[in-house]
Amino acid sequence: MQPPPGGYMPGAGYVAQRTDGLAIASLIIGICSIVCSVGCLGIILGPTAAIMGFISRQRIATSGGALGGGTLAIVGLILGIVGFLAGVGAFFFYIYAGSLGNSAATSSP
Repeated sequence: MQPPPGGYMPGAGYVAQRTDGLAIASLIIGICSIVCSVGCLGIILGPTAAIMGFISRQRIATSGGALGGGTLAIVGLILGIVGFLAGVGAFFFYIYAGSLGNSAATSSP
């Protein structure tokens, strides 16, 4: 059997990119860090998502095109940073609100 003109065999030689699992995990944990920042869990989950996103970006860059998901890794990294900052902000807000509540209770006769 002769190959079609041009030497191209249909369906031969193309392998689809795999999405890096660490990029997906970074995105999921980044979303969780923002949602859980109200309870100050963003302080723990945020850096985890950011580190996973950073490592995933390096893995994707060195894979030579075999791995995909670079956008997921960047979004996970950014969400991790935002979740961390929101968790720290919530922590200091709770400290400040608690000090206001204690000073009002002790200053009244």
